[in-house]
Amino acid sequence: MGITKHLNFDIETKAIGKICKALGHPTRIQIMTLLWKRNNRTCGEIVELIPLAQSTISKHLLELKKANLVSIKNEGKKTIYSIDVDNIEILKKYLTSYLSTIEIAEQNKATVLTTRHRISRNSHLKEHNYQFAHKKIKEAI
Repeated sequence: MGITKHLNFDIETKAIGKICKALGHPTRIQIMTLLWKRNNRTCGEIVELIPLAQSTISKHLLELKKANLVSIKNEGKKTIYSIDVDNIEILKKYLTSYLSTIEIAEQNKATVLTTRHRISRNSHLKEHNYQFAHKKIKEAI
């Protein structure tokens, strides 16, 4: 049985790790985007906009709450979710500081939105030169 190493990170580093882990799922990023566009939404309103089960959205909201990215306000039987701006500011401060240390040549600053990617079938296999013995390779004629 291995021994787990326990490293003592500062509070800010732990907070950034927790935030990044919570934002590590596309659905949670989508929920945060919806809340950023219009704060104070119920789980039902989010379910109407993201085609997943209510229970799934609730679990994602719980993960965002654990990371202190959303706050909850109860109004009668309704639970209202909104973004906790303070923790977003911590992430913004960290990313701004981190990105300012990286030097990128001007011609390499293309973004995901401006870059066109051609994806061919099995391109990821070709990229890494994987070969599978049980697959027949079609020869070019």
